[in-house]
Amino acid sequence: MSNTQKNGPLPAVLCLTDACDRPETELFIGLKKAGYDVDVMCNPKGQNYQRLVDEGMVAQPMALEDRFDKVGIAAIREQLKKKDYEVIHAYNPRALACGLTASKGTDIRIVAYRGVIGNISFLNPESWITFLHPRVSKIVCVADAIKDYLSSLKFLWMRIPDSKLQRIYKGHDLGWYQAEPADLGEFGIPEGAFVVCCTGRNSPRKGYDVLIDAFCKLPDDIEAHLILVGDMAENKDLRAQAESTNRSARIHFTGFRRDAPAIAAASNVFVLPSTEREGLPRAVIEAMAYGVAPVVTSVGGMPELVEDGASGLVVAPDHSQALASALERLYRDGSLLRQLGLAARERIAADFHTSQTVQQTGELYNALTGRF
Repeated sequence: MSNTQKNGPLPAVLCLTDACDRPETELFIGLKKAGYDVDVMCNPKGQNYQRLVDEGMVAQPMALEDRFDKVGIAAIREQLKKKDYEVIHAYNPRALACGLTASKGTDIRIVAYRGVIGNISFLNPESWITFLHPRVSKIVCVADAIKDYLSSLKFLWMRIPDSKLQRIYKGHDLGWYQAEPADLGEFGIPEGAFVVCCTGRNSPRKGYDVLIDAFCKLPDDIEAHLILVGDMAENKDLRAQAESTNRSARIHFTGFRRDAPAIAAASNVFVLPSTEREGLPRAVIEAMAYGVAPVVTSVGGMPELVEDGASGLVVAPDHSQALASALERLYRDGSLLRQLGLAARERIAADFHTSQTVQQTGELYNALTGRF
């Protein structure tokens, strides 16, 4: 794509985010390489910050404390004076609220990003300073499930017009996932063991208690280990649940780990047993990119990511027996396990590639600014 089109140069865009992850970082860089004049304001403590600096993309560092951050709003306002930006793309609610305030009185198009289901309501005042603000031109939804959720919101005559909603998957690249599988012996797991991995934050909606229950429902002849990666290790109730089972010696809590993808890569199955509000979980994508067979619940965007029976298994949420049956099936059928793992990796390569995100995001900017 050239840096000009028939209607002139491609638009200048100011992206507002926090500690941007790898997919966001590569999206920004990809847009710049495609000819878009993209600047980024982001948290200098983010692990990808230096990469953006090296690419000459950081307008200035910014770490927003809340949705009314006066220092951040002033910084955004000053940046808007330096260039004729046509679009602000905000990647979290704080950035969106501050960007809307800073750009008040301008005709800049505002693009919002939404990665989860829930917490938006016509009766919630905070929603009106973010996603329901009338100056928001587009809401980019990371999954169709999120788009459908936002489309379903109604109160009296009010609703979000379908024209404001657009689904763009957050893209990845298999080349980002080259870490050597971790040595699980560190956690007391013997070499060659069948390992079920789950990674995530300590949140009730993640369904870790359902997973532990499912693991303990596996038949006695199944010699598997369950490794739980993340700060759920701090959940005393969860640990007590694990310790009270007859499989406690095979349930391992690692705590927070920076090598979580490598731990998933060393496992046989990756499970995310969420009970509500999922978008397009990065942990599942990372495991799939390493060729690990995923088992997920039919929550949010996960059935869009994992095709049941083709690139993984999808079970009902909050249903420990269904989850146990899926794990048993993969334990006993090594051919299916390998097949689903290979298909999961190919699914990320073919249908969730960063180049597609760059193209679709650029087309959105062009449409908003009258370039076709």
